Amino acid sequence: MSSRTVTDLKWEDILPSLALAEDRLARLDETLKTSPIRDGFLARTHYLDAIASLALEGELVHLEDLVLADVDMAVRAPSHELVRAREYLSARRQIADTDAGWTLTARAHRLQNLAGRGGQGAAEETDDADRPSVRDTSSSVDAMASADDDLTLAFATLDSALANAQAALADTAAPRQKTPLIYNAECDEEDRFDLWRDSIDQTTHLPSTLAAALALVDWDTQQPLTHRPWLGRLIAAALLRQRGKVTTHLPCLSVGLRAIPPRLRQLSPTAGTTQRLLTQLEAIAAAAEAGLVDHARWLSARAGLLRKIAGRRSSSRLPDLVELVMKRGVISGGMVAEELGVSTRAALDLIEALGLRETTGRGRYRAWGII
Repeated sequence: MSSRTVTDLKWEDILPSLALAEDRLARLDETLKTSPIRDGFLARTHYLDAIASLALEGELVHLEDLVLADVDMAVRAPSHELVRAREYLSARRQIADTDAGWTLTARAHRLQNLAGRGGQGAAEETDDADRPSVRDTSSSVDAMASADDDLTLAFATLDSALANAQAALADTAAPRQKTPLIYNAECDEEDRFDLWRDSIDQTTHLPSTLAAALALVDWDTQQPLTHRPWLGRLIAAALLRQRGKVTTHLPCLSVGLRAIPPRLRQLSPTAGTTQRLLTQLEAIAAAAEAGLVDHARWLSARAGLLRKIAGRRSSSRLPDLVELVMKRGVISGGMVAEELGVSTRAALDLIEALGLRETTGRGRYRAWGII
């Protein structure tokens, strides 16, 4: 966004929303600095932001399904919506678990991966000589067969099958041509994405919250990535962290955008820059406010659970179960057994002793949690 566009904004309308967003972000950040459930809060908000991102696109993903699929304990085949939610969840975790500055560095390799363009460069650097040779492996199998050693032949055949599989995977990793049926040939996403990043570099003199809101406005108007429209919200959240507005968490901008009234986020194509900027500032403020409310609710729930198990023996696993359910939000018997190192029957007994609410309503493949 050019400096002339910034000067043309209606600042008398923008400043109150900007101040509110700045204040709520600072309050949430300071709250998390000394919070005993900070790690659990961060883990749970990853799930909530992924669910909110899919909800903005009109898709419904249940929290318990996403949590169980995330730990490979899903009870049914994953739906298309669940796969997309896991993609968002993976990208958000990748941003949250790395240094604050890498997301916005020029030509960052990891940013290319998030944008769906990292596989091409990696595939071009792969040397064909490094790929497994199926022909050489098959000849070794023939040589071993002549030795009349059944065990050696069996292992050699297994090695040949593994080599075939690795060669097939190496071939599929090569870059594919984008089909015109899915991708618009006249739309150069790489150039548009780089132009959007250049517009972020022009906002270094602005307050971080305002710069993030302007980046979101430009993302909505330019639409640099057609098949990953959610990536702009994650990069804007990383911008807030990189410029020091928040230090303890990655703001859940999808949650905030979902929380504001639909009339504010579903703007007409002719809406002005000021109105679009107000929408993004309202979403940032709503995201921080939702974080404060969830933190207070989860902190109260943790305190109630700890009071319930007070006086137990020191070797009890119930305190560990409390921390696990606060971190995951939704747990299953198998998940508890794996995390705490107990049997499934003991895990179910611990859940019953803690008095958690069952969330699925099923008789089998049940899950419990604090939503």
